[in-house]
Amino acid sequence: MLAPLALGIVLRDARDLDASVKALYGTISGPAGQARDWNAFRNLFAKDAKLNVVAKGTKGSRLVALTPDDYVKNAGPYLEKNGFFESEIARRTVRYGDMASVWTTYESRMKRDDAKPFERGVNCVLYARLEGEWKIVNLTYTDETNAGPLPAEFLKGG
Repeated sequence: MLAPLALGIVLRDARDLDASVKALYGTISGPAGQARDWNAFRNLFAKDAKLNVVAKGTKGSRLVALTPDDYVKNAGPYLEKNGFFESEIARRTVRYGDMASVWTTYESRMKRDDAKPFERGVNCVLYARLEGEWKIVNLTYTDETNAGPLPAEFLKGG
């Protein structure tokens, strides 16, 4: 598992695609009672970027679309109050020029040392290198509750 980056490192290394993925996990993770650096989180995203949750609805899957600010407003207080640690367990990256698609499989825990994750899922993160810096233009995610068990190809790098 990859450890979250220290926030000072996140800001210095934001041009690096790998550092951006690690920073994504690092900015939302932390123990109960710890404030997150939401400005660092927002800085990972391009202007007008979206976060999308694919969730089960009554008639099949549905899409919940958010801005980074919506995510901070809706999820931030819960994450900070209860504690939340999300870590990457596998990654697949496809890159062409100044575009990249990163499929990153995650595990979520309430405490860093919890024996088992309470959730696993996949983030599909679309990046563009804008003015020399990798920025998230779209992040779509779903978890095993919504999509079913993770297939083998999402449990190994490649």
